[in-house]
Formats: sequence, C-alpha cells, structure tokens
Amino acid sequence: MIYELNETHDPSLKCRVNSAHGPGTDFPIQNLPLGVFAGAKGDAAARAGVAIGDRILDLGECRARGLLDGLPRTLMEACAADSLNPLMALGPEYWSALRGRVSELLRADRRSSRLSGQVEPALIPMASARMLLPARIGDYTDFYASIHHARNVGSMFRPENPLLPNYKHLPVGYHGRASSVVVSGTPVRRPRGQREGEDSAPVFGPAQLLDYEMEVGIFVGPGNALGEPIGIADAESHLFGLCLVNDWSARDIQKWEYQPLGPFLGKSFATTVSPWVVTMEALAPFRVPAAARDPGDPEPLPYLRAVGETARGVDISVEAFLCSGQMRRDGVEPLLLSRGNAGDLYWTPSQLLTHHASNGCNLRPGDLIATGTVSGRDRGSRGCLLELTWRGTEPVHLPGGEIRRFLEDGDEVIFRARAERAGFAVLGFGECRGTIMAASAGAPIT
Repeated sequence: MIYELNETHDPSLKCRVNSAHGPGTDFPIQNLPLGVFAGAKGDAAARAGVAIGDRILDLGECRARGLLDGLPRTLMEACAADSLNPLMALGPEYWSALRGRVSELLRADRRSSRLSGQVEPALIPMASARMLLPARIGDYTDFYASIHHARNVGSMFRPENPLLPNYKHLPVGYHGRASSVVVSGTPVRRPRGQREGEDSAPVFGPAQLLDYEMEVGIFVGPGNALGEPIGIADAESHLFGLCLVNDWSARDIQKWEYQPLGPFLGKSFATTVSPWVVTMEALAPFRVPAAARDPGDPEPLPYLRAVGETARGVDISVEAFLCSGQMRRDGVEPLLLSRGNAGDLYWTPSQLLTHHASNGCNLRPGDLIATGTVSGRDRGSRGCLLELTWRGTEPVHLPGGEIRRFLEDGDEVIFRARAERAGFAVLGFGECRGTIMAASAGAPIT
C-alpha cells in the first residue's frame, strides 16, 4: 500500500501549538510521528504520544477525554497502551484513521477550536518527558542495502572483488541482538572482546576500532504467519514507519570473529534508535523511484521485482555529527561528518521486508529492520568512520586540533535526518545520539 496524499499533508495547515511552526522544527503538524514516553523522573507509566513542535500529545489522555471517540475500539485501546506494538499490529487503515484524527485535533482552525479546552491538557512539554523505546522489539535484523557502502568496505579487504556474487541478487543481512537495542541518549560502553594481536595471536581487551554506522530503521506493522511469505505487492502494508539507527560496530572484534558465520560480539553490545517513528503515510510526499542500477546489473528475481508504485524508496537526508568531550568542554558545536540519503539504497524497504519473509520467517509487530550503513558515492556521504577515514589512513580533524580515526571515550555521535520536497512541509526525525563510555573493568581474564 502506497499512501495517497491527503489533507494531512497540506503545507498550509496551521497548528494550535506555536512551536510547530518554528523554521527549524522537526515536528510540524504534517509529520505527527509516534513514540513512547514517561515522566522525566521515572515516576509515571509509559504511554504513547505524538510529537508536535516542542510538545507531546498524550494519546492515552486523548482517549480518556473522549477525543478519540468514534474511532474503532481496538484503535482506541492501542492508543492507551504502554508501547506502540498494539498500534503497529492493526494495519494501515487504522494508522491512517488515527493520523487524520490527531491532525484534526491539533489544527488551529474553526473545526477544532471547540476542542481547545480538551486538547491543551493532553499536550505535554517534551522537556518534562523521558523518551523510551517506541516498541518492544522482539527481533532485530540488519541489512547491507547500500551498494556504495558495500563496495567501499569490500574494496578495503578484497580490492580485486569488492562485491560478492550474491550482492546484486538479494538483500544481504544478518540477525542482530534485540536485547541490546537502546533509545537515543543511552550511554554506550566500549565493548571488550577478542581481537587479533600483533603476532596474529588473539588478545582480549577493550575494542580499539570502535565505529558508528548511520542507518535508517524500519518498524514492522502486521506480521505474517510462520511459513507464509509476504509478497512484494503486499509489503508496504506491513511497514509502519521509519526511525534512525546507529548500529555501533567494534571493527577489530568483528574482523577477528566474523568468519565463517558473520557479525557477533562486535555488533551485539549496543544499537541505538531514535525515539520517534515517522509513519509511512507522513512520508508519502517523499517517496521516490528506487535508485537506478548500473548498466548490466541483473534484474531482481520475480519475488523481489517491485513494479509501479511499489518500487519506491524514500528521499531522506541523513547526517552524522561528532562532538568530543573536549569540544563539549570548550562549548564547540558538533562537527558534521557526513550526509547521505536513504533514497540511494540499492534495495528498497519493501524488498528488504519481502526478502526477510520469503522463506516463511514470521515477522511480528514491533520487529526492527535496519537498512545498514547509508553511504553515497562521494567521500562526504560515507556513513561510518571505517569508510570516512579509509581504515584510519585519512583521519578526521576536529576543532581544537584533535584527530579521529575511530571513536574515543567521551565522543558523542549524533544522527539527524530530514525529508524535504518543494511544495511540502519539511519533516524531521529528531535525534539519535549516544556517548561512548570507557570499557568496564570486567572479571579477571586468566
């Protein structure tokens, strides 16, 4: 299902929340991303909300005040849940109905003026909220959907054959660790692990080549029964929305461990996600044709061959920033490292989901699928330090004279993203950030 443009996308809509009109806001009334929050002091229950300017519309409070009356009962119950999983399970017709109602509640026009006294108490300052994971993530899968990233990394280790034979035929991926997915702002402790020593014998200790990976996350909506695949024509109806993902990577641990079964402890120590999920309907104005393939590239096999409106990517500009501990002490703004675009990915969200379920794997509401590192053709669009510094041979120079080949303790990595198109409101994703803490002392290794 590709969503049609409707009145919720109208760039002329005015919002009752003044901050939703700010020139730099990520959350105008045309966006309405969903998330889960609690009181800043941790003394309140988790509840679902919608970001609008610098406020959060509490959906549970809206239900209690009768502002959702007339919507399906299951939808109203989902709005009062402590995670987005029940809402994700319902499907596009329900999501669209909720978006339409929330848009109406937040408009500053005569149709909604009579609701002012009921809506205002449901608007919570973001500054007084503590953001939580938007869903209970049962499973997490990371793909390798950027051909530019795959080609860059491959050329470092296999210069004569950067892309393996399967890359242009299927979306390459691996199953990650859902238990270590954390919400933006959670500190990330440097992992300890086994890595290759100078004499090729392994040593155990803190990772030396710690990296970030700038990715886009896809939350699954309705799932599929075990053994029943999802056809490419139906894939869009199983896509709830997008967020930002930092799939942190300990390159030295990963290099030593990954053959023959792939990433393990070099990836499973932490994955950071942004708290707000921008729905696929909100992103309808920013759908673009899938990235052009090089001449001579094979056509995808029929089960992955999207046609017409289903063969669409998403035009989202994603940026990575770094702020060292020294920069923070000196009051220096984070440094922009790179800017990529999710529209350049070789495989679309529908193809990732369809391939994932093609063997009958049962996806479930709230499962997280990540695109893999979002990188482009030029140096300024490389989505990780491994690429940006070319394995450390071309270091990044920070303000104040510091250099970085890989991440140091105290470094904070921040991702931001925007969807922009002439004639439509600019939509943002909020931030995905994490700061590196020193490795734990750990138990004695003998």
